[in-house]
Amino acid sequence: MRLAYYPGCVAQESGKELDMATRWVAKKVGLELVGFPNFSCCGSGFVDEANSTLNTAMNARNLAIAEKAGLDILTVCSTCTGMLSLANHQLKDPKVRARVDGALSQIGVAYSGKTRVKHLLEVLTKEIGTERIRALVTRPLKGLKVGAFYGCHLLRPSAELGSESAEEPHSFEDLIAALGAEPVMYRGRVMCCGFPILFVKEATANRIAATQIQDAKAHGAHAMATPCPLCHISLDSFQNKAEKQAGHDLDMPIFHLPQLVGLALGATPEELGLPRHMVATDSALARIGQVAVPA
Repeated sequence: MRLAYYPGCVAQESGKELDMATRWVAKKVGLELVGFPNFSCCGSGFVDEANSTLNTAMNARNLAIAEKAGLDILTVCSTCTGMLSLANHQLKDPKVRARVDGALSQIGVAYSGKTRVKHLLEVLTKEIGTERIRALVTRPLKGLKVGAFYGCHLLRPSAELGSESAEEPHSFEDLIAALGAEPVMYRGRVMCCGFPILFVKEATANRIAATQIQDAKAHGAHAMATPCPLCHISLDSFQNKAEKQAGHDLDMPIFHLPQLVGLALGATPEELGLPRHMVATDSALARIGQVAVPA
């Protein structure tokens, strides 16, 4: 399966381990990732708030680039998924389409809406399928209880995305079970991580992150995994500050989605970039009999 690979901003810079893990898993499951250096940022949190038409045009351009190559887009970021999918939805409005087409024509780009946006979670669970993934497992994650953390933009707005229930999703839990781990059900798995206000009201954002981590922990999770690098930043990179809001240690390892898959499919912690995490994953690795790689 060939897909236009849209890594987004974080996976190319501060979260390079996400890109490393995605490429490792893609090769293992038979995905051919086609890169397009001329893809632009999805604009979430910045351009979309300042100029929604410009933001839609930016994402229409990204979609058109993949469309010209005859490929659907693979994302590894829930927010990028949301922005690109929302653009496809908004461009069904004739007034929006006319404004965006006018802007794109000036740079010689044509959008027709044929490109689908697929998050890695959807590709693994629906297109490759959990049974095929289960058959590829060489290191079952037995003994590890994992709390999936969907975040906001993979599920909402449900009218535009509509992949599964925004309140009771199950695809990530199905995948976790296929990897041999035990999925943990908790309310916080579909709540916000706090990232959208992290740089405006940091204490509040960290308190939100602490709440979700504590919820997962209270339900028995040894680790959490997320399909969104922005959620990963809130839950992993800022976990020390979340602990200050909670008033106690949290000690919760946070995995990117493809890192968890990669571990079960035989990758080493080093190949998946686990030493780059702020919160050590040693305790989770020990539960599956894997030795941590020194940072």
